[in-house]
Amino acid sequence: MPELPEVEVTRRSFADAIRGATVHSASLGKPLRWPLGPEPGVLAGRRVLAVRRRGKYLLLDLDEGLLLIHLGMSGSLRFAPTLPERGVHDHFELQTDRGLLRLHDPRRFGAVVWAADEADPRARKLLGGLGAEPLGEDFDFDAFHAGLRASRMPIKQLLLGGKVVVGVGNIYASEVLFLARIRPTAPASGIGPQRARRLHAAIREVLARAVERGGSTLRDFASTDGNAGHFQLEANVYGRAGLPCKVCGAPVRLLRQGQRSTYFCAACQRP
Repeated sequence: MPELPEVEVTRRSFADAIRGATVHSASLGKPLRWPLGPEPGVLAGRRVLAVRRRGKYLLLDLDEGLLLIHLGMSGSLRFAPTLPERGVHDHFELQTDRGLLRLHDPRRFGAVVWAADEADPRARKLLGGLGAEPLGEDFDFDAFHAGLRASRMPIKQLLLGGKVVVGVGNIYASEVLFLARIRPTAPASGIGPQRARRLHAAIREVLARAVERGGSTLRDFASTDGNAGHFQLEANVYGRAGLPCKVCGAPVRLLRQGQRSTYFCAACQRP
């Protein structure tokens, strides 16, 4: 599933190229997770002002309204002056005077939703419950630590939930907790100020490094220019069950939390 780093990499790969473009037409393929809302024809003539990101949502600001794009489990975007003929898994296209933006989504868990603005109920439903942006200025330590203290959930589950901070997906949660030296099963409420500060810093560091490395490509993720991510090649624990820890040499362990794989070093990460 594309997580925050992959979505940010996607945004950066086409935001400048599409900014200022005028939409000629929009078309839909098979139904996606949520409906677009209006008929695609209403997008014709609109101008793209900017491309932003909120959590795992891309926001295309138009001169009238905005499009919220979610990549779901297997979605990816391409943007180019021309693209090959539309395929069976291509379910949304936005033709502009600067190129074609196409959503490819084999499992159709992604979505493209139009809203009048961020106050629109459709936008609030998708964005309203999201936590702080980990790479933004609003990722305040005091608020983050208060969110930890208020929950008895295992820390990894809390991070994945996205209510305290968005974008720490499964791969990155294992890496963040290793860097912060915190056991994934530790109750969030029991993490004191010193370890919380390490965790806060680790979230920023791991996600920023993942963006620099182009995200992670475990199956079919690629940015809009077709480039794959490489973060997974330098992971400390994720996908390394049974291999020696890069720090202490103890074997990396694997456990299941909420039907997700968790990787950790029992020697380096305190309960």
